[in-house]
Formats: sequence, C-alpha cells, structure tokens
Amino acid sequence: MRSLLILGGARSGKSRYGQARIESLAGPLTYIATAQAFDAEMADRIARHQADRGPRWRTVEAPLDLPGAIAAVQDGAVLVDCLTLWVSNLLLADRDGDAAGEALCAALVRCRVPVALIANEVGLGIVPDNALARRFRDAAGWLNQRLATVADEVVFVAAGLPLVLKPA
Repeated sequence: MRSLLILGGARSGKSRYGQARIESLAGPLTYIATAQAFDAEMADRIARHQADRGPRWRTVEAPLDLPGAIAAVQDGAVLVDCLTLWVSNLLLADRDGDAAGEALCAALVRCRVPVALIANEVGLGIVPDNALARRFRDAAGWLNQRLATVADEVVFVAAGLPLVLKPA
C-alpha cells in the first residue's frame, strides 16, 4: 500500500478499517489528528480514539497544516483521521480550501511512506438549508474527488464492510 483514501458515512467503520490496514504494516505508525477538542464530548471522543491505539502509534495534531504534517513523516506509515474535520477547520479559519487541497494532493504524491486518509462522504443526503453547510458539503466533496484521482487505492466503507472503488 502506498496511498489509500477511505470514504464512508458516520460510524461506518472507516476509521477502524484504516487503522487495521495501517497496523498490518511494519515499522512505527503515525496518527495525524485533525480534530480539536472544543467541548467535553469531543475531548472524550479523542481520548477513546487514543486509547484504541497501541504503543506503536505516535500522534501528531494538525488541525490546519495537514500537508506539512504528512511531509514531516519520514518512516513507518501514516493514518490521517479525518479530512472532513480538516475541511471544517479550514472553513472556520477562513483559509483557501482549494489551495490547501492542492497542497494536500501534492504532499500525498511526494510522500515516501504509506498513507491512509479517512474522509466522510457527506454528499449522499439532502442539500443543506444554509450557505455555510452547502460550502462545507461542496468543499468536502471536491476534496474527496481530487484525492481519489491521486490515491493509489480508494475504498468506501458501509456497515463495516469495505467496497473497493479503485484498486491498488
């Protein structure tokens, strides 16, 4: 595995699938987290995710500079969880999402270690009723499409079952 994009809905099993794929590889493991604990529920969620990972894992927090965090990893393998929160962070920080998406694609292509990226597929529901939610849905969808073109493998996970969309 060189680069893997894992898509799915909330609680689809995509993070568990990505973690298992990365843990099957030899060497040190880096978890790049994009989440920020703005409330107690999110802090608990982050703590549970950390407890699920063993001592092989090193955590790097990258709420905004995800391309830089990926570029900094020189050995082992990387799991990025999740791109959807990263898109939210970029929107709320008023960052240029197109430029950030291009930088992320470039970092993925240049990366010398295996990388799995987790993202929600948010475009399967109704059209949101407000402008910010529509911008978010569109930005997440465009990023997923861009990454799918450069990733070696793309998998959609539903009910814990992987469906390969683009073989390695």
